Amino acid sequence: MIPNLAHVEWRVVEGKAGESLRTVLVAGAANLAIALAKLVAGIMSGSAAMLSEAAHSAADTVTELLLLVSVRRSGRPADRRHPFGHGKAGFFWAMTAGIATLVGGAGFSITHGVHEISHGEELSNLTPAYVVLAVSFVMEVVSFTKAFSQLRGEAARHQVHPVRLVRFTSDTALKAVVFEDAAALIGLLIAATGLAGSQLSGSALWDGAASVAIGLLLVVVAVTLIQSNLSLLIGQAAPPSVESGIRAVLLAQPEVADVVELLTMMLGPGDILVAAKIDFRDEDSAAGVEFACDEVDRRLRDRFPGIVQVFLDPTPTLRR
Repeated sequence: MIPNLAHVEWRVVEGKAGESLRTVLVAGAANLAIALAKLVAGIMSGSAAMLSEAAHSAADTVTELLLLVSVRRSGRPADRRHPFGHGKAGFFWAMTAGIATLVGGAGFSITHGVHEISHGEELSNLTPAYVVLAVSFVMEVVSFTKAFSQLRGEAARHQVHPVRLVRFTSDTALKAVVFEDAAALIGLLIAATGLAGSQLSGSALWDGAASVAIGLLLVVVAVTLIQSNLSLLIGQAAPPSVESGIRAVLLAQPEVADVVELLTMMLGPGDILVAAKIDFRDEDSAAGVEFACDEVDRRLRDRFPGIVQVFLDPTPTLRR
């Protein structure tokens, strides 16, 4: 099982940006329609939870736009000024999307909810709000199903649990959509609970508390995505099991006596750089070392298609 996991942990989409782009487009269209419907329902009902959900969906729409930029920019080929490609641009724009969720969605939801709890607010006709919540839930399910279908398909292909795959993948666009759609579904349930509680009790406390809860949910999602993308942006290594697989390939080469040092770095969604200091056997000639380096390069790329750069440095160990 470990070789399969190592093969896929950083590469959730074999077709590169294509499938992720479609996933982002579906999520963006759904969020835009939902944001407008929630805004109208929130104004009509005076519900802080509904307005928070409108802000949530609006922030998600902005997020999808930034993720579209992320997918496009990360897919640009390497050039003279950027010999390692533009993959890290995808991490930057995905992190920016997380910041937009944190500031736009979470900030508004928490402050508006606290205001309603402290000042109170009379709720009016809640029927449109319930209708919008129900329709929004269906639309969010469609968006989440699209994202989870992509995730589950890749997980099944490589015999990895979807939760484990989304935890390690460097496909930040897919990861963001899965996290945000899941948060949207939970947020809708929280908003419905807040509306029902306020309607039954006659107190706006329930609605305000639901707004704050939605904001805190967005904080968790945003911080998770920001931390994930920041780690990738500053040079995150490949997962440990991937590095173990790379080391095994290096040591399997007959000319290699030891791996002195192995360094890896994610260059972009699905792309990995390998740099290693190798102690070659003393009896090997210069030509033999050159052949071994070329063979190791080929074997690494065959086993891990995500590897795009390999640098090997012949280095004797201290004991020698």
